[in-house]
Amino acid sequence: MATLVVSVGVLVLWLLAGLFGLSAEGPLAYLARPAALVVLVVGFVALVVGIRIARGVGRPLSALVDAAGRVEAGDYSARVPEPQRGRGELRGLSRAFNEMAARLEAENATRRRLLADVSHELRTPLAVIQGNLEALLDGVYPPDEAHLRPIIDETRVLERLLDDLRTLSLADSGALPLHREPTNPAVLLEDVAAAHRASAASIGIELRVEAAGGLPAVELDPMRMREVISNLVENAIRAMPNGGSITLSARADPSGQVIDVIDDGPGIPPELRSSLFDRFTKSTDSRGSGLGLAIARAIVTAHGGTIEASPGPDGRGTTMRLTLPTREA
Repeated sequence: MATLVVSVGVLVLWLLAGLFGLSAEGPLAYLARPAALVVLVVGFVALVVGIRIARGVGRPLSALVDAAGRVEAGDYSARVPEPQRGRGELRGLSRAFNEMAARLEAENATRRRLLADVSHELRTPLAVIQGNLEALLDGVYPPDEAHLRPIIDETRVLERLLDDLRTLSLADSGALPLHREPTNPAVLLEDVAAAHRASAASIGIELRVEAAGGLPAVELDPMRMREVISNLVENAIRAMPNGGSITLSARADPSGQVIDVIDDGPGIPPELRSSLFDRFTKSTDSRGSGLGLAIARAIVTAHGGTIEASPGPDGRGTTMRLTLPTREA
């Protein structure tokens, strides 16, 4: 733009000099007109290029501003087209905005689904408590243990649900407390097996522990990890009402300490495999809250490990594998 202004100024001065009879001698006088024309052409070209660049930058920026306004208003489906030509910074900015909006949309959907699921899970125990209390007040039921016990049981269900939600909330915020101490994986598995062996034997399930010798003690929270493994064992027991076997194994691996919970039950339903560790995921005949595996993943992740599910060694049953980073005491 500055080049164009200067060239126009030079050309105007040359024309005025010609109109008023002003003239100059020497080589500069002969070069004034062609120089002015050259500068004028260059300035015009620069102006055209500048306008095209401004349009190429202005349109994507305008689209970004409009989309940002929609997101601010709560419309997380807003997206901007990535420019196919132009500066790479604009493409990167558009891509980053779209990824941010997609994450916000997913988190908003998760929040809405979580609220709906929590409301559904709270409704059943509250309905039982309310119904029994109204029956007691109306004199339909006598206030004896047989009719007070269900109320106590449902309050415990509510307490467990609230504790589970609090654990997930702390894990999501990165504030889940872990009290690490030197723990031998083999001893940990033996403790879990001892706590569940009687209930497993009552329905014909054999519960055994197979741990490699010489496993080093590692730094982990034994209470939290015992909660994870116990949840996996309880799920396996519920999945095998007609008996079977559950094997708890521990071994060292280059990737860390590997703990497997293997059962020979019916396996994971195909419709649940992709969302097995999501909150409130459970089979139609499950009486749990559907938070157990989500909590297990949160605790294992807080330890820096991973948890995954796969079919058993022979294609039957389920193998739940925990891989924890080796942090020797």
